[in-house]
Amino acid sequence: MQELIIRPRRLRASAVIRDLVAEARLDSRMLVQPHFVVPGEAISEEIQAMPGIEHQSVDRLLETVESDLELGIHSVLLFGLPEDGDKAPDGRAAYADGAVVPRAVAALKERFGDRLAVMTDVCLCAYTDHGHCGLIRDGRIDNDASLPHLARMALAHARAGADVVAPSDMMDGRIAAIREALDEDGLVETAIMSYSVKYASAYYGPFREAAHSAPAQGDRRSYQMDARNRREALLEAELDIGEGADILMVKPALAYLDVVADLHEAFSQPLAVYNVSGEYSMVKAAAARGWLDERAVVLENWHAFRRAGADIIITYHGRQALREGWL
Repeated sequence: MQELIIRPRRLRASAVIRDLVAEARLDSRMLVQPHFVVPGEAISEEIQAMPGIEHQSVDRLLETVESDLELGIHSVLLFGLPEDGDKAPDGRAAYADGAVVPRAVAALKERFGDRLAVMTDVCLCAYTDHGHCGLIRDGRIDNDASLPHLARMALAHARAGADVVAPSDMMDGRIAAIREALDEDGLVETAIMSYSVKYASAYYGPFREAAHSAPAQGDRRSYQMDARNRREALLEAELDIGEGADILMVKPALAYLDVVADLHEAFSQPLAVYNVSGEYSMVKAAAARGWLDERAVVLENWHAFRRAGADIIITYHGRQALREGWL
């Protein structure tokens, strides 16, 4: 009897066969498009470090989201910037009457209703005059003093109609503080997507320009995770689940696929990854110089996220990918 020969290449013979047996599949419904919302009207200003991404006022945001919906993007993540001169040590402009993110949320939900999932970033860094994600006391980030302010910010977003609030500050206990504030206000249906595993990463560089949130002094290594640590991510995620997180997130995505795989294996909650600004801008810069095929690299990255276990991909490339038929 002839010896059986195993040939994996049989299932790579054509595009149709490869698609049929693909282990990791992408769907536009798993993409989340971030937006940077600013006060004012008729504002659309490109962020130089992130080609194709803009600061937009609420009226222009509505127009952009409407066209994105037609492309198939049904989820957004909103970041806000305060009025000039409104930054304060406690970041109070984040939840003040008339704050831009609650106004954007209300406008989006009024126009698009349940056709659109509106997620909001909850962090004080863009609203503090020192640029840190929590309050400073005696030269240090005061974890517990920051929690009520984060909870008030999340509450302002949820009252405006946000479907999901997403705390990114990395203060210990902030999920419990936000969940308690939401539940006490009757907002038990508002979900929490926790930046459970957020590393102190060099990949955030372009975002600092987008959010005007660079620290005035020091860095964020005392509260964001150390890039050298892997097992600690499981502890962070477990704590957040115990406090009421509905969705977990790993940020950044590309350099932490081992961590994404660990969380996917360990927990049943939906898992998001943030394909961050540095990952986006590096691809953009190299593609502009003809050094790589932008479509091929983006899809390779996305498939890597999916293969590692991500259910949700937050990415600045979503609009372009759908507009140009990459999926």
